Amino acid sequence: MNREQILPDEAATIALGQRLAERLQGGLVVYLHGDLGAGKTTFARAFLRALGVGERVKSPTYSLIEGYELEGRRAYHLDLYRIADPGELEWLGLDSLAEPGAIVLVEWPERGTGALPPVDLEIRFRHDGSGRVVSFEPRSPAGELLIDSL
Repeated sequence: MNREQILPDEAATIALGQRLAERLQGGLVVYLHGDLGAGKTTFARAFLRALGVGERVKSPTYSLIEGYELEGRRAYHLDLYRIADPGELEWLGLDSLAEPGAIVLVEWPERGTGALPPVDLEIRFRHDGSGRVVSFEPRSPAGELLIDSL
């Protein structure tokens, strides 16, 4: 599979999130990289909705973390943009992110270095004209399996 895809518009970003979520088996930690407005939150919302989150999927820009109860497991969406130092994450109780079967999506993961669970899949979004280019970097067998299933 090509480890890079062109996303011409927001609908393509949403479709990518849905496709990945539909193929997910078990837990997964995904780091989402990219500049502001590159599509990270749009992707995360689509991914979580496709997993069955029925409530409004809020951006965790101010709360830093949003948790969702799925059938028998938890999903977490983190946005660490406002974090200046990984030590600031101590009070968030990130231990729950390591629950077996948990699904964790982290925007701006470089701001949480050392405080986050090991990554299974890194997704990088970059602007390309009016669209985006996304690249995938599997970092574990689970991440590799998911990308190979696309």
